[in-house]
Amino acid sequence: MSVASMVKERMVRTTTGLFAHAPNPLENTLDYMGDPGLFGPSSVTWRVIGDVATFIGGIRALLVQAAHQEVAAGVADHSRFRDDPLGRLSRTSAYVTATAFGAKPEVDRAVRIVRRAHRPVRGESHRLQSYAADDPGHAAWVHNVLTDSFLVSHQRFGKDKLDQRNADRFVAEQTAVGRLLDAHPLPRTADVLSDWVTNHPDIGVSPGMVNAIDFLRRPPLSLPVRVAYRVLYWAAVATIPVSIRTVIGVKRKPGAILLGKVTVFMLRWVLGSSPSWALALRRVDAELPEGHRFRED
Repeated sequence: MSVASMVKERMVRTTTGLFAHAPNPLENTLDYMGDPGLFGPSSVTWRVIGDVATFIGGIRALLVQAAHQEVAAGVADHSRFRDDPLGRLSRTSAYVTATAFGAKPEVDRAVRIVRRAHRPVRGESHRLQSYAADDPGHAAWVHNVLTDSFLVSHQRFGKDKLDQRNADRFVAEQTAVGRLLDAHPLPRTADVLSDWVTNHPDIGVSPGMVNAIDFLRRPPLSLPVRVAYRVLYWAAVATIPVSIRTVIGVKRKPGAILLGKVTVFMLRWVLGSSPSWALALRRVDAELPEGHRFRED
């Protein structure tokens, strides 16, 4: 085995190991042959979620989500992210994978798991405002920020930048996921979504936010993973609107976008496009798209 192959194999093991702390949500997906799930092979969602730029999108989403004072309180009071960060990361990744690429029964199962987990998440924030994870507005914040973050990261770091029509299509497609969680409102275009997130009235400094941002700055990862994470973290920070960066207390680093693009290019070379995307294409008997390389899990 060549040195390049050894390095590549180690990077694959290291990266995929981050998301191996939850069951594979598509383990039995070929039992549902012909089922396109929520989206299908012609969707923009499969193209966006299938690219490694989603790594940056996921980090960005966690940073921005922490800016909502009641959502941050719910995470601080009820989440075990400090005790089990990789478990939470894996479960979130499994949810995104299932809703994006799963057959309809797999989507429904993922949504049931989230609803069950959200049911007991209730309380009061530091400003004595009640919160509930299944509140339509709070669910909308989490869902809409995730959609916005995946889109923004794809436009900056993805393999093929979307034109305005397809950017709007992605946002509109993602409302199908939000509706399953009773989230409201659900903007249907990229510009309206971005404005809704950036100017949300519940953005503000809170104890939960401070704890979440401190954790995201320095998560307990092994040294090799931590180095790559820092690059992706700073790339994510660089894409956040200035007004939200000011609230959450992070600053853009010079060169973060360029370094993020280089890192994503390397990850794409190592990992290829998502094997879950390839598996979903196989389930619906669709051809692999040209210009994409898929790695077998």
